[in-house]
Amino acid sequence: MNTGKTLFAQLMDFLPWTTFTRLVNRYGGDRYAKSLSCAEQFRVMAFAQLTYRESLRDIEACLSAQSAKLYHMGFRQEIKRSTLADANETRDWRIHAEFAQRLIAQARKLYVGEALDFELENTAYALDSTTIDLCLSMFPWAPFRATKAAVKMHTLLDLHGNIPTFIHVSDGKLHDVNVLDVLVPEAGAIYVMDRGYLDFERLHALHQAGAFFVTRAKSNLSARRVYSAATDRSTDIICDQTIALNGYYSHRDYPAHLRRIRFKEPEAGTTLIFLTNNFALPAATICALYKARWQVELFFKWIKQHLRIKRFFGTSENAVKSRIWIAVSVYVLVAIVKKRLNLDASLYTLLQILSVTLFEKMPWQQAFTTKTSAENRGDSSSQLFLFDF
Repeated sequence: MNTGKTLFAQLMDFLPWTTFTRLVNRYGGDRYAKSLSCAEQFRVMAFAQLTYRESLRDIEACLSAQSAKLYHMGFRQEIKRSTLADANETRDWRIHAEFAQRLIAQARKLYVGEALDFELENTAYALDSTTIDLCLSMFPWAPFRATKAAVKMHTLLDLHGNIPTFIHVSDGKLHDVNVLDVLVPEAGAIYVMDRGYLDFERLHALHQAGAFFVTRAKSNLSARRVYSAATDRSTDIICDQTIALNGYYSHRDYPAHLRRIRFKEPEAGTTLIFLTNNFALPAATICALYKARWQVELFFKWIKQHLRIKRFFGTSENAVKSRIWIAVSVYVLVAIVKKRLNLDASLYTLLQILSVTLFEKMPWQQAFTTKTSAENRGDSSSQLFLFDF
């Protein structure tokens, strides 16, 4: 079945190209394309992600060295950096954004049964953002500070499988809390956020939509205790209280009662104060949920380290957003392949092996049957296996 097919071609076969074609037609992506189609642009950018290419010249040189295999990888002709640069500047980034969302929907179905480290029936999401610094003179459309430009990648991560379900790319000035206005709440789901999202009016909108939230209280929170539930201090939970907000504006924006949990970290010795509108879950589960929020931070770190979005193949908003969305698509695609083929290797290991074997002609199972020496000796870099699906 895989005779004559490179690993890259086999990987691309897992993509729903019919869906991609519909999106290209919707946005007129190939309307004025004379040589490099949107599908070829996606393949080139995916190749750059998987092999860690750092520039357009780098991509051109590597593909030219394998010119005899380009046709079997889905390219009709040699790739020129000027043609690729034009495609990144002009092809609508929404094609890649919506395509990534289709892949995310597929991945979520595959990982829906993944268990957390604690018992939880609800869908749980971690919401956070990361800032990608840019040069202001080259990216004037993304203002951040007086002498710096940046884009923000606001991400909602499904904690069942660590799959990003919502991504919003904005300039660096957009405050994190404003993303709650864009987010469509899911009834019954739990949204875990840090203190940057503490806005009582927006949190009350989540509450009225039937969703739950877990966040941390600010030091200046003014509230009165309504009721105290019994707690076992041996579990490091100091108190579990029902509270009402005292401030005029905070009480106006959130008139309902809240649950306040004080938790003492056994290692650091610091006290954390959590706020939630969920009164049914045990206090220990609320604390565990906030601890699981760290997965979105690790997702950002993993993305920045291994999917090479610190350098862009263009300076326009369109080129930057296309780069980010294709990076997300590659991440999710490899996660889909790992699940469908029941591969034992971690996602990090899969990407490392693919980076040096994309041009090899062999079945997938053969490429990943032998574990790498890094896995055998227990790699010291802990974040490498945090997305071990």
